[in-house]
Amino acid sequence: MRNDELDAELSDLGSAEEFLDYFEIDYDPKVVMVNRLHILQRFHDYLESRTRKPGDGQSWWDFYTAELKEAYLDFVRSDALTEKVFKVFKTGQPTFVPLEEVLK
Repeated sequence: MRNDELDAELSDLGSAEEFLDYFEIDYDPKVVMVNRLHILQRFHDYLESRTRKPGDGQSWWDFYTAELKEAYLDFVRSDALTEKVFKVFKTGQPTFVPLEEVLK
């Protein structure tokens, strides 16, 4: 089970920049600007997919920091198209929405 107090504090954060600032992770604003949703989704995916918990002597804060930093670094080293965080990138099919559909 996760740390409820930390999870409550995280629920008040809204942007990737707020998360990175909260966990005191240095970041390049240009990387975050074009990947903010991808970084947050990857962070969430990492937290949900990890079966391990904080190691001996590691706090939940340190654990979350490491997971967020890894999510951010994924997009420093790569890009959203390569990382395929969202379903639209996984299908391999181009997505086209006619303008008429958008204006409905």
